[in-house]
Parts: sequence; structure tokens; C-alpha cells
Amino acid sequence: MATTVRAPGAVLDRAQAVRWREAWSAVMEGFVPHLASLEETLCRVAETVRGRKPGRVLDLGGGPGLLAERMARRWPNAVVTLMDIDPVLLALARGALADQVRSLEGDLSTQGWVDRAGGGYDLITVVMTLHYLPPVQVRAFYDDARRHLAPGGLLIVADLMPDEGLPSLMSALDPAPDGAAAELAWAQWWNDIGEVEELRPLLAQRAAIFENRLPAEFSASGSWHATAAREAGFDEAGILWRCGRHAALAAVA
Repeated sequence: MATTVRAPGAVLDRAQAVRWREAWSAVMEGFVPHLASLEETLCRVAETVRGRKPGRVLDLGGGPGLLAERMARRWPNAVVTLMDIDPVLLALARGALADQVRSLEGDLSTQGWVDRAGGGYDLITVVMTLHYLPPVQVRAFYDDARRHLAPGGLLIVADLMPDEGLPSLMSALDPAPDGAAAELAWAQWWNDIGEVEELRPLLAQRAAIFENRLPAEFSASGSWHATAAREAGFDEAGILWRCGRHAALAAVA
């Protein structure tokens, strides 16, 4: 008998949610080359900065919860919280993860997420999300994230961060991903998921949320992000991973 999970506005079959999340993972790999390498680097750095495994983790803009799930499995004693604005992706996360990961609705473009998230986190991650925000909101995000971290806590931001200097080894070896193919896969995923009857109420909610919300498509160098983090009060900030145009910044509170 199939296991079902009730998410707000939908009742999902767990196996179905898992399949859609696996397909989402394949789509994201088209946008971010060597995504597995990024996630492994992120986790190793999170374990070494404080000298112990994180106890409280917040994954912002975490979509259907793939990274949150991997962190929860790697650190079984940690309390991992996922936050996203998209009701469809949150339903997939809740359908597949059940009690493994706490999930919250939150919009990083407003101050509302600050109160919902709480504080005292050892690690905050935000992967391929900040480019949706304009520069002024990205700067505000760094300030908010700093206040949500425990002393010595770590923020990791991964996104499009063009390299200002010489290309890294991975940059030289890996050309830019095929953007057209990635966009086509993205569109096909959403087209296919539109056929899932259980998700149609949430798809209507999603359409209302994004109807007048255009992504900023903001892209700045790693040094811009590092400066923004330091101005927000982080003690240290620098690039920990790079592949072509994509990079991850680590900032220590």
C-alpha cells in the first residue's frame, strides 16, 4: 500500500514525490555543473569551521529539499529546516521527507521570513536563490542572515558569481552549461508536473505568487558578495568553491 502524506492543499503519494524530486535534481544539474561537488564541499567546510557537526541548519530557497535531505542524513542529530516560497516545491519536500526536515514558507524578498525562521543557527545555506533578488535586497539578506546565526556560525551562498581574475582549474576545464537545454528541461518539468491532479490547487497558488514577480537575474562577483558579507558584520568571507560562472561564498559570523 502506497504511503501518502498530506501537505497543505495536496495529498501526495510518497513514491510520486520522490520521483518528481529526482527529476528536479537532474534539471538542476543542467544549471549548476558539478553540483554534487558543491554540496560535498559545503558539508565538509561546515564540519570544519566550528570543529564539530552543525546542530541547527537552515536551508533557504531549498525547493523540494534535496540539499536539506542530504544534510539531514549526513548529520542525523541536527535539526534541519527548509524554507521556500514555492508551494509546489514545498509540497514535494513534505511528501518525501515527512518528519526528517522541518519545512516553512518564506519569502526572502520581504522581512517576513526573518521572524518565521528564528535564530541561533550553526549553518545557513542559500543555493541558486539570491539571483532572484535585486542588489539592495541581497545586501539586506546578508545583514538578516548574520543575525540569525549563532556566534561562529557559517553562511554559505552559492550562485552565479563571475570570476574577476584568472579562471580556476575547474573554470578552464568546464565550459558554461548549455543554458538553452537547461531552460528546456526546466519548462518540461513544470509542464509535466502540471498534469499531476493532486498538485493543481498548489499550482494555482504558485501562479498567483509569481504573477507579478519577475526575477532580478542579479549576478555579481565573489568579491562583491564578500564585501557585502563583511559590511553586514561577518568576520570572514571568501570563495570556497568555483566551477565556471558558479561559485560558493563562505562567511563566518
